[in-house]
Amino acid sequence: MTEEKVEIVELKEYENVSKTSTPLKFQQPFVWYMKWASSIVLIIAMVMTTNNMYPYNMYLQCIGVAGWLVVSVIWNDRALIIVNAVAVAIFLNGIFQYLAKG
Repeated sequence: MTEEKVEIVELKEYENVSKTSTPLKFQQPFVWYMKWASSIVLIIAMVMTTNNMYPYNMYLQCIGVAGWLVVSVIWNDRALIIVNAVAVAIFLNGIFQYLAKG
């Protein structure tokens, strides 16, 4: 029977695996502000949706997901790019439909 050796490795503080892997504010300040601003805009748009504030909620949702689309392109995160690109297209379609009805 072979005995496996288990090596205990201590991580340095910057190697902590539980910390986020997204860039920090000082690493990419534009992206940091863009993602938080977009998130706040989306939260406000959700509140507007629950209060039936149509079509203004669509405008804000489109702005919020467009901001996240910019962030996802900078991060080169394909899943976020697809989700946010489709969301922008859906909201633009809704906005154009609303404006076409006049």
